[in-house]
Amino acid sequence: MSNIQDYMLRVGAQARAASRDMARAATSVKNATLHHLADLIEQATPTLKQANAQEVANAVTKGMDATFIDRLTLSDKAIATMIAGLRQVAELSDPIGQMSDFKPLPSGINVGQMRVPLGVIGIIYESRPNVTIDAAALCIKSGNATILRGGSEALHSNQALAELVQQALNHAGLPANAVQVINTTDRAAVAELITMTRFVDVIIPRGGKSLIERLLKDARVPMIKHLDGICHTYVDAFADLGKAIKVCDNAKTQRYAPCNTMETLLVHAQIAAEFLPAMCVVYQSKGVELRVDAQSRALLEQTGIPNLVDATENDWSTEYLAPILSIKIVASLDEAIEHINHYGSAHTDAIITEHYSHAQRFLREVDSSSVMVNASTRFADGFEYGLGAEIGISNDKLHARGPVGLNGLTSLKYVVFGDGNIRV
Repeated sequence: MSNIQDYMLRVGAQARAASRDMARAATSVKNATLHHLADLIEQATPTLKQANAQEVANAVTKGMDATFIDRLTLSDKAIATMIAGLRQVAELSDPIGQMSDFKPLPSGINVGQMRVPLGVIGIIYESRPNVTIDAAALCIKSGNATILRGGSEALHSNQALAELVQQALNHAGLPANAVQVINTTDRAAVAELITMTRFVDVIIPRGGKSLIERLLKDARVPMIKHLDGICHTYVDAFADLGKAIKVCDNAKTQRYAPCNTMETLLVHAQIAAEFLPAMCVVYQSKGVELRVDAQSRALLEQTGIPNLVDATENDWSTEYLAPILSIKIVASLDEAIEHINHYGSAHTDAIITEHYSHAQRFLREVDSSSVMVNASTRFADGFEYGLGAEIGISNDKLHARGPVGLNGLTSLKYVVFGDGNIRV
């Protein structure tokens, strides 16, 4: 494109205009849009897979790793999940226009709050074309317009999906420009998007640490984001070891690429001898490299567990996104909580315990966006939380925290009802 700035200003102006129509769209119309889009994707599955297959082949030729390929691929399961997510979002309660917390005041006025859209949301993501649909679904239902900038490696898949979204919007009588995909791979488009405060209300990046660090440096538009997913599971002295083995196995090996996969396993010293060798046999049978502290090494070597790697200080703060796991034996619940709060990324952390007070302390004191008891960290996901889909996960404390669904894409404004009241 000859002039990226002019192009982006046009996209921004179109999104702002569309956001006003989306803010007043009826719930029934938004829901019809989502159901029609699900039908269109189902019908277009062969075409979508064909466009995506070429992009996957290109990525393989370039030597991209398995994690990248997994995120890029529109498999039958991935497409089915997109369709299910659209229908689930359509069935969710519409937050827009909901009013709450009213209280009558001595002056005679009645003050409450109303939930409203954020406006225009810019979403920057890398190798996941499914984000195009997740983002569109949540933005449509929450009455927002969105500008989507996917990675160059998935441009054709994203364009094909966006075309279906715009068909569904047109079919329902909503503005097609409510969902726009940036049709250039030029990085200058991103530089424009993250500084267009006149047209864009919030940026949501979904990508690697390097992308988000660059955006943090240059953005003028506020962001909802997370940098790392350094997730922990702590197996307490009062854990049910059968539950612990099942949950810890799933938390690490169900998938290696997602940000909610466990990267560090903490084990209480009182149950380490009984639990840890059996757990490590499971991991090694699945090809997981074990990076262990000195106490874990001494215990595991006594029981014949081979091929252990000494953990370094850097391992405790590393998001592997790979079949690698750090393991540490701790002396107490306090030490586990301290380790998580020091080395973690405030994403998702879990405790395995049958001790009520220990569970309650863990929930209160671990400063993460999702904290779990006797459950796999892999559940930290908008779809699994019943949000229908997620636009991302935030480990910030403002404006949204954890999986960002419909409510995370809205704000509250005060509304006041009176009957000719005046201030004296």
